[in-house]
Amino acid sequence: MPDRSQRLSELARKVEAGTRIDVEEAAALWRHAPDELLRRLAGSVRARFHRPERATYTVMRIINYTNVCVAQCDYCAFYVLPNQDGGYVLSREDVFAKIDELLAVGGDLVGFNGGFNPRLPLHYYAELFRAVRARYGERVEFYALTIAEFMYLADHAKLSFHEAAAQLREAGVYWITGGGSEILTEDFRRRHSKFKYTVAQYFEAWKAVVEAGIRTTATMVIGFDETLEERLEHLQRTRDFQDWCLANGHPGLFSFLCWTFKPYGTPLGGAELAPEEYLRHMALARVFLDNVKHFRTSVLTLNEAAFRALEYGADDFDLPIEDEVTQKAGARIDRDLDALLAIPRRMGFAVEYRHPERAPLAGAA
Repeated sequence: MPDRSQRLSELARKVEAGTRIDVEEAAALWRHAPDELLRRLAGSVRARFHRPERATYTVMRIINYTNVCVAQCDYCAFYVLPNQDGGYVLSREDVFAKIDELLAVGGDLVGFNGGFNPRLPLHYYAELFRAVRARYGERVEFYALTIAEFMYLADHAKLSFHEAAAQLREAGVYWITGGGSEILTEDFRRRHSKFKYTVAQYFEAWKAVVEAGIRTTATMVIGFDETLEERLEHLQRTRDFQDWCLANGHPGLFSFLCWTFKPYGTPLGGAELAPEEYLRHMALARVFLDNVKHFRTSVLTLNEAAFRALEYGADDFDLPIEDEVTQKAGARIDRDLDALLAIPRRMGFAVEYRHPERAPLAGAA
């Protein structure tokens, strides 16, 4: 049986030759590869898609349109239950004011994120998204919902995922993100979000969104109590989904975004993940997800430390000016965008603004 050094050399040659690794090989890299080897291998996969010295970014805002939610995930510090004090739903004017402020600081990407609010029907969202399209045209793009929110809306409206996706697409929705995934294993959901949908249902909804001509992204959150095996299962499911998209003629996942759990004020609690573990995870994920072009690092949850991930496989990042969900759990928003951008530039990266893709897919219904 080859010794560990020989095994790592074989895996390195395999990755650098462009050959896909499996879960067992990924686990071996995680357990035994030094940081520098993971960093080198992630860089080799990154270079298949991007110039090594180039990094892109957006300036964006998460608009948390409501904080009322019945999912009761134990890792969330943001939600209130229906009829509890402090619940809100933003008015149309409030939403527009937040978008106007984003435009004023040079941003043009909005993400809508709230929760499972039983008092907001599907037509509320359709009318809101139509209004945003009518008012702003191509000046902004928006990520309308997460897959998890989309699932709740469809269920609440007693529609199939395909029917709900068609209604949102007709309302001008071009993007629904892979949010609400956290860790995509059934055991994780039973432990922490038992009122959320199953992993199987999540992928059923995700496929319906893609088949409706709506673009999407993948997300992952680490730093709860998940095992290595659960992290790798999440990555395997994500890679399989992207394989399915590409095999069926869909653009599939535009990007993969990983961030870290912020524990403050949450029922779950705990300590924050060390940046060094995040970097190793990003490198391993970049090696494993060989069919996803863009890897986005999380300035929102790691602040300045997030830029180091550009040396561990990431090529893109957001500069958010607001996200109540993570801010409630301890995230710190830095609005000094020039100072933030100076960090990757000092690291030697040519940083370029990336406008979000706006045009609807050709032939989409």
